[in-house]
Amino acid sequence: MVTTGAAQSPGLAELLDRHRPQGPTETADLARARRLVGAADAWDRGTPLHFTASALIVHPPTRSVLLRWHVRQQAWLQVGGHGDPGETLPLDIALREGLEETGLTDLAPWPDAGLVHLAVVPVPASPVEPAHEHADLRFLLATGTPDAARPENPASPLEWLTVDEARQRTTEANFRETLDRAARLLA
Repeated sequence: MVTTGAAQSPGLAELLDRHRPQGPTETADLARARRLVGAADAWDRGTPLHFTASALIVHPPTRSVLLRWHVRQQAWLQVGGHGDPGETLPLDIALREGLEETGLTDLAPWPDAGLVHLAVVPVPASPVEPAHEHADLRFLLATGTPDAARPENPASPLEWLTVDEARQRTTEANFRETLDRAARLLA
């Protein structure tokens, strides 16, 4: 494990071994994800199924969650994305993506560094890449400075919402599940 700020960032295999899936869909997604562990191209966006890491940013005192408008998906979702070349630690990727997409410098795993959800999600084809799937490793990251959030660009606004408001904003059933899990932890 490596140190990420005050948190310990577990490796991919350890993270998946610790995760307890909730329901048959996540159990099947976890089995597919485990088959990628150790593959040289597990994080390569050119493969039909590869890992991504994301995070729902929370402000526990207000029980708020931060959503980001994703232009390509045309949806309000969590922050996150692909690992940069050489990156293989999911939590580190989620933290980097969170910082890049929100400007929040105090993000920390919450309530711990474990996965909150694993979802294999389809990604439609674009002009530059074919349709594929992401094995998305989802964390919760907390901030103590919600007013400091700034979008990385004007086309990708951010919005603090209650979990119920966030559920109404998204059309993605798998993200609603992530929100429901966050709500239980925030309660």
